[in-house]
Amino acid sequence: MYLCVFVYICTNEYAMEELFNLSDKLVKEVPVKFKRYLLEKINWNNRLIGIKGARGTGKTTLLLQWLKQKQIPSSKGVYLTLDDICFTSHSLLDWGNEFYQKGGKILVLDEVHKYPHWAREIKNLYDRYSDLQIIFTGSSIIDISRQEGDLSRRVLMYELPGLSYREYLKMNGYLDVEAISMEIIIESNNDIRALFPPDFRPLEYFDDYLMHGYYPFFSEDKTGYSTRLRQLVRQIVETDMAEIKGFDIRNAKKMLQLVYILAQQVPFKPNIVKLSQKSQIHRNSIINYLYFLEEARLIRLLYPSGISIATLQKPEKIFLNDTNLIYAIAEDQPSKGTIRETFFLNQVSAIHRVNQPENADFEVNGKYLFEIGGVHKSNKQIKGLTDAFVVKDSVEYPAGNALPLWIFGFLY
Repeated sequence: MYLCVFVYICTNEYAMEELFNLSDKLVKEVPVKFKRYLLEKINWNNRLIGIKGARGTGKTTLLLQWLKQKQIPSSKGVYLTLDDICFTSHSLLDWGNEFYQKGGKILVLDEVHKYPHWAREIKNLYDRYSDLQIIFTGSSIIDISRQEGDLSRRVLMYELPGLSYREYLKMNGYLDVEAISMEIIIESNNDIRALFPPDFRPLEYFDDYLMHGYYPFFSEDKTGYSTRLRQLVRQIVETDMAEIKGFDIRNAKKMLQLVYILAQQVPFKPNIVKLSQKSQIHRNSIINYLYFLEEARLIRLLYPSGISIATLQKPEKIFLNDTNLIYAIAEDQPSKGTIRETFFLNQVSAIHRVNQPENADFEVNGKYLFEIGGVHKSNKQIKGLTDAFVVKDSVEYPAGNALPLWIFGFLY
């Protein structure tokens, strides 16, 4: 009996020391030259913070950069990934208790969705220790309100999207300017040119961003980027979606087929019967599966203006989440119209509410109307409407009520 207790204690202390060492190494090595916009938006004074987002958007790097700023030893503030083998034999709750008792102040937990009962154990730690700060990340599919213990009343949640066009330019060292609000973009008396250096060419890197710039890992291997994106889609469907209540993982292959079908046709008005036939998913389940794909940030569902989406319903249009996914998955060269609309929706919906109006392509925040097109796009469709704008690609700066497409990549 005494021997067993001794072995457990030694093993536990060894595991804690190993995780401290790993945390120190990761924090020390994380690059800090480029930081995501969300790092400055989060209220880090909150005692329980959650950050969710799709795979590959940079959540881990953001956590490590924040810890690096704190300049504290891992015994006080530690980074843990909950898919570490340590947590197959040690509970997070026990580990957190010991960490706190030995003077720990900050628990940074990555990949929480890969650990069973994570929400319940985080809640217990939060309730037990009023001076312990807990920050966690998880897949974009996690629904806090449906987890055991319901953290929704305690946690301050954020979501990290992929890179904006502005962040892509900054990460590559091409340009470093502040984000621009929607109000500044649409005010006709604002001189957008004055916000940029005189020699800035807005379209110089735009096409590259559309193909390779949304996910930060593009810098690691651009030639293998599309292959990695396809692998990422498979990982999300076959692994992450297993965490969604109501999703039968046995249908993962059908879900991948659905993503592939959508990639060849977006954007389009969904025909539920045809989608069901092509994907071999029962038509009664299609709406649910589309919702799951949007929660995973693989697609975007556009709903009619003025209609609540509190309950699941058929969307007006379906888009892939971002233009990089289109180039990686679609068999044929995507149309310019598809790329334009996907870019606009992806960048704007990251921080604004976007719907499908009757008389334009997009409605933003229930007020502003936008019609998207090429350089020769007229304002015929929105003529006479207030707060209505034409958005054109292949133009550098605003002219009248026509706005350049690229500028919407500077919202965050």
